[in-house]
Amino acid sequence: MCGIAGIIKFDNNKIDEASIIAMRDSMKQRGPDDAGIYSNDEKTIAFAHRRLSIIDLSPSGHQPMANEDGSIWITFNGEIYNFPDLKKELQGKGYKFESVSDTEVIIKAYQEWGEDAFDRLNGMFAFALYDKNKGIVYLCRDHAGIKPLYYSISRDCLLFASEVKAFKSFNRHWEQNQDWKILFLTFGYIPEPHTYLKDVYMLPKGSLLKLDMSNHTHSMRKYTCLKFSNDIKDLREAKTLLRETFGKAVKRHLISDAPIGVFLSGGIDSSLIAGLSAKYTTNLETLSIIFDEEDYCEDPYQQLMAKRLKSRHRTYKVNESDFFNSMEDVISAMDQPTTDGVNTYFISKYAKEAGLKVVLSGIGGDELFGGYPSFDKIDTILKLKLTNENIKNLFKLGEFLWTDKLKKSVFLSFDFPLSIYLFFRGFYTPKTISNIFDCSQTDVYRAIEKIEITNDWPLTSKNLISYLETGLYMQNQLLRDSDFMSMWNSVELRVPFLDKELMKIVFTIDER
Repeated sequence: MCGIAGIIKFDNNKIDEASIIAMRDSMKQRGPDDAGIYSNDEKTIAFAHRRLSIIDLSPSGHQPMANEDGSIWITFNGEIYNFPDLKKELQGKGYKFESVSDTEVIIKAYQEWGEDAFDRLNGMFAFALYDKNKGIVYLCRDHAGIKPLYYSISRDCLLFASEVKAFKSFNRHWEQNQDWKILFLTFGYIPEPHTYLKDVYMLPKGSLLKLDMSNHTHSMRKYTCLKFSNDIKDLREAKTLLRETFGKAVKRHLISDAPIGVFLSGGIDSSLIAGLSAKYTTNLETLSIIFDEEDYCEDPYQQLMAKRLKSRHRTYKVNESDFFNSMEDVISAMDQPTTDGVNTYFISKYAKEAGLKVVLSGIGGDELFGGYPSFDKIDTILKLKLTNENIKNLFKLGEFLWTDKLKKSVFLSFDFPLSIYLFFRGFYTPKTISNIFDCSQTDVYRAIEKIEITNDWPLTSKNLISYLETGLYMQNQLLRDSDFMSMWNSVELRVPFLDKELMKIVFTIDER
């Protein structure tokens, strides 16, 4: 797990090494164990890397990494969980390996299968790969968008990095995105692909950006895509497949050459992961946080699971003074503004204090298996939206209702399906936002309308809300917040529910 950055020049000017170092070292917490830089002979391409050693702790895992003749270079952030299987297959084809890292497996896989190699990877990852012979640079991001990869393309260069703050390190006068504050108050985060900086975007999940260095043109495409279907209709078959696939997923996520543990919240998702982890590892480490407020404290369930699993369990209490004393550091950890992530900050901080470098989290369970209230209410909302055209005008009156919850019904007057998501998850209404910023509601609506939802959403209600919760809330809030909060503490957070093979199964189960 690491931080990556890069500069690719389109003009005749050479890259200033101080610029790439500044981008790299703005993300030092992501990789305190090692650092590296690669530049081509012309000084028009520079890759940078900060390393948190998880797989292959030796110097042979140093990045940026090249193949034997130096014709392919990579800077890679993440973990490839099926790399042992891919490595075995490649060895059968005659490939030799100089390390035990998953990074080298990506290089050799690309040598063998080209772009098709990317869809063979099961993991969480973001990387840049340079093929000297073809004069091609690739930016690539995993199937579920677990790991971040930001980029900006101008007339002069392409920049990329694991965090937005790296772009500010490249140019401290970088202009802000004029809509970011409106988007933040609408969603509680800045939704992809937008950021708070102008012309800095998130690479979409499951996508690759291909840059041709001969003419400096680029293209972007999906190399992998998971779509909902109702292929699996038998409950017994679904259960059998899930037990088998989820068990294998957790086992894959336990691959590590560094100390590993499980976040145990006391809920179903983390308890499942802890229970399965206990089958595949000895001396299971579990961590929990508790609170003075009884309504938010799940200590009895945490202790019950820890006792059942006989894990080495640590409990940490977060009180009001801890919260306020840590606030400055919490804000520093935020790569972009967010209304969440504080609990991940604390549990990651305690994991580091416990000597753990890797932790497993239950993110994804609620979104894939219907754990939120939105799954129970979606049918009613769809009936209201779709059965009567005139009701859309009634929703527009929501701004004038007396509670914040009722005011959010105004979002149901929006185009489908973003309206449904904002009704459940939106923060402030357009009227409130226009009052805060002293702007027109038209300006607010214009900013919100820039958030595009692809037209391939599922037609059935439960799959639709799963699509929205996964693609918006989980994508933009849970995963992003967990990434920068855990990496700020130099801890790698893994999410077994988002294992590629498991998601393939879940997406094909009939929603009933």
